[in-house]
Amino acid sequence: MVYNNPQKMYMSIELIVYFFAIVVPIIIIIIGKTTGNLQEIFSINFVKLYLVFGNNKQAKKLLIELIDKNPDSYMAHKLLANIYENEGGQRKAVDEYAQVISINPQEYEAYFKVATLLSDLDKKDEAIDTLTNLLNRKPDYPEATIALGDLLIEKEDYKEAANYYNEALKYNPTSFELNYNLGIVYTMLNDFASAKLYYEKAAELNTIICNTKYSLAEIAIMYKELDEAENYLLQIVDDEELGADAYLELAKIYILKNDKEKAIQYANVAIQDSPRRIVDKIKKDTTFAIIIAKLSIPFNLDFEDEKEHKLTKKEIIAKQHLEEMVDITKKIGFANLKIEKKDQKNKVEKIQDIEKEDY
Repeated sequence: MVYNNPQKMYMSIELIVYFFAIVVPIIIIIIGKTTGNLQEIFSINFVKLYLVFGNNKQAKKLLIELIDKNPDSYMAHKLLANIYENEGGQRKAVDEYAQVISINPQEYEAYFKVATLLSDLDKKDEAIDTLTNLLNRKPDYPEATIALGDLLIEKEDYKEAANYYNEALKYNPTSFELNYNLGIVYTMLNDFASAKLYYEKAAELNTIICNTKYSLAEIAIMYKELDEAENYLLQIVDDEELGADAYLELAKIYILKNDKEKAIQYANVAIQDSPRRIVDKIKKDTTFAIIIAKLSIPFNLDFEDEKEHKLTKKEIIAKQHLEEMVDITKKIGFANLKIEKKDQKNKVEKIQDIEKEDY
């Protein structure tokens, strides 16, 4: 650019000098005050660059140096915690996330991270306390509710789990996970009316998950609503894990309907799908005594590989509990049972008392 007017040229030079001498330092001061120490900002960006290229060692070194200079560096503690967590250093990660929470008590994700890590370290009670504290601060945190519920289910504290699930449902009524987990805990509390209600809601929200339909089928069998049970079971016979169980329950339904030929057909399909496990269930369930001689049971079951479970531990426990309750109600001839929310526990206790008298 050529200036024909020397005065204009001098004015331009003065403006440039003013910009770099006055404006730029002011901008730097403002950035420093609003976002923290400028050197820390540069260091954090270098750390992120190291992490992009997989240089965790150098990233950790820089973060530790930064924390030594500024122990209250929120971002440095958070990044260091994340690195330790990814490397499997759970105890160190917990310490760093605790520092994050100390600096910023509103960092709810850090609470959740701490609880998850404590659970992994088998410190279940501490994890429960952390999640309880988190939900007291932020009740609309469904992941925390589900994690807390899982821990309470492990401790067989089903009533407390139900309380937390119901509270969370106020904020997210269309959550499949919350409705499904409520079905599980009410199953374990022997409140089958409530269990049915939440399983039905879960089945509406997610039609793919087969265990909701299996659970609804078992509850229907328990109350001798056999056509309803059959309808649910026929929807899941192709499921990799529950298909064999569905066929076996269909066989049970047709024994109750006094159609032995169809019962034998369904039972044989179940055996073919999962021989060792299904044969073991058949031998333990007296329902099948009238057809067992006509079933195609393999001579040697020792070489049959057991299928890997895809159901979670809590799902398996609830499934087994429902199957046991079906067996109990069958033993007393499905004695005029009706699904009623009130006094449900007393009815189940009566069933168990009758079963004990049989022995």
